[in-house]
Amino acid sequence: MSAESGGRTGLQGKLSEWLRGRRPKEAAAADDGGRETLLLAAASAGLPLAPAAYPTADYRCSCDRVGCPTPARHPVSFAWQTQSTTDRAQIERWARNQPQANFITATGMVHDVLDVPLEAGQEALERLHAAGVEVGPVAESDDGRLLFFTLTRGTPEDEDEWWPCELDCHPETADEHPGLRWHCRGSYVLVPPARLPGDQAVHWVRGPEHPLPDPLSLLEFLTDACARHAGQEPAPADTAWPLRR
Repeated sequence: MSAESGGRTGLQGKLSEWLRGRRPKEAAAADDGGRETLLLAAASAGLPLAPAAYPTADYRCSCDRVGCPTPARHPVSFAWQTQSTTDRAQIERWARNQPQANFITATGMVHDVLDVPLEAGQEALERLHAAGVEVGPVAESDDGRLLFFTLTRGTPEDEDEWWPCELDCHPETADEHPGLRWHCRGSYVLVPPARLPGDQAVHWVRGPEHPLPDPLSLLEFLTDACARHAGQEPAPADTAWPLRR
């Protein structure tokens, strides 16, 4: 997978060509309102996928676990890390046999995810664009988070910032932890399209056709915005924000 993630030249064109090349009847029969197409597009971009739980009535989770701390957000199999795949045929089988299922993407293999509060992420995104920094895929969760997809850097021992956010083991709310979460090896996030309790969803702001950037090119913008969001720093002056190295 790592070799595939490095050779991303022409990925957007190949992805668009693949989407256009599907026969209309095949796509219509296989696709539930675009869900399967979006899942296959994510897999074609190198994001390994596995089935996840989904919301049921009364804000409950399909896993039927009493008091599930992360309803509709966790994989259905304990073997999700080895189960995760980019294989089109397998993803099509899962999507068709489990029409209500969400999907997670396992991080730390091809990609990481920098997960920040929505307001902080929107501020950072504006400043990244103003500074001319390349931004890759970005997903928004209606419960108030923005997810920046980047190339993975693994889990280097000399960088304290790298830590897995194992969501099923950490039921704390986003309000209690308003800062950045760095999803790397041993972690996962929901991949769009996904449904959350309360008629909420996870959707793409920038799709998976955008090449994955180096996370360090985004990190300072995101951490600065998160610090301000948490009230740890004053609002920035009305000046340009160049990319700091």
